Amino acid sequence: MALTVYSTTWCGPCKRLKAQLTREGIAFKDVDIERDQAAAEFVESVNNGNQVVPTVVIETPKGRVVRTNPSAMEVKALLGAA
Repeated sequence: MALTVYSTTWCGPCKRLKAQLTREGIAFKDVDIERDQAAAEFVESVNNGNQVVPTVVIETPKGRVVRTNPSAMEVKALLGAA
């Protein structure tokens, strides 16, 4: 199972989510959408054309789960349900 957090360096909610995930011992890949154009386009594609971060993607054997601005508790629950 893979967890990716699409974020920016200046985003407060992104920093908070990543810190909480780290405290919970949840591994994730961090992708800065300001440095990765394809990532920015993906975020726009799942957020009605907007670059809303954090956008989280969880790849599971059952498929892909995408959430925008989730709490760490929601991410943890999604990982447990996958």
